[in-house]
Amino acid sequence: MPIDRRATPDAAEDSRHAQCAACVLGGRRRFIRDLAVVAAGTLLALGAAPAEAAAGEWRFVRAGRTRGETKEYPIPPSDGVNIDNDESVIVARYQGAVYAFSLACPHQNTALRWEADEHEFRCPKHHSEYTPTGEFIDGRATRGMDRFAVTRDGNNVAVNLDALFRQDDDPDAWKKAFVSV
Repeated sequence: MPIDRRATPDAAEDSRHAQCAACVLGGRRRFIRDLAVVAAGTLLALGAAPAEAAAGEWRFVRAGRTRGETKEYPIPPSDGVNIDNDESVIVARYQGAVYAFSLACPHQNTALRWEADEHEFRCPKHHSEYTPTGEFIDGRATRGMDRFAVTRDGNNVAVNLDALFRQDDDPDAWKKAFVSV
């Protein structure tokens, strides 16, 4: 006797509906998290104190003085991250050292994000993860974040935008691309 498919629920279709529901829920959570990050960044850009903005470990900055292709940024006062979207530079302070990274993920050049709660950088596109020192942890990327050459200038760090080091091409220069604070 043939089975009447109209009367029997399709298990594959039920599975697809369950997957869509999970996808929508995850998308909503991601949207709310991203919205909170944008709101905190806006408050910081408008001059709100970190305690008021509740995002104390990162902020958007712009380069101060410029000499050729060298940009100067304030050294973060404590462990944390400053991001210059205009120049695609991340300035990170971590455990007594300051690093300057390219904002682009080494995998496919997507802008990286600082996840303050996890103390790591993450690519929102393919979920590659990096330590605060730019070392690769997990994901599709195959190397650490690209580092710029840096020097200290008082309370600032001078970032040479012409000297970008890839961990796989020049591991020695990559390891030395930081300043102590």
